[in-house]
Amino acid sequence: MNHRGIEFTVAKTAIPGIWQWQFRIGEQVKSGKTETKIDLLAIRRVQLRIDRELKRSSGRAEPAA
Repeated sequence: MNHRGIEFTVAKTAIPGIWQWQFRIGEQVKSGKTETKIDLLAIRRVQLRIDRELKRSSGRAEPAA
């Protein structure tokens, strides 16, 4: 899936109601789990996490080369 140009995955785990997610922003890979019975809610939570990470990374000054 794609959100704001960031590719991400959300997949069911062997445990009912637990979803594994992962995305990459630049060289940084973020992954984790979320608990919900609703697949669209799991996706939305990852999209919100991507939004937070994009906001955080845009606020940082880039190191000088």
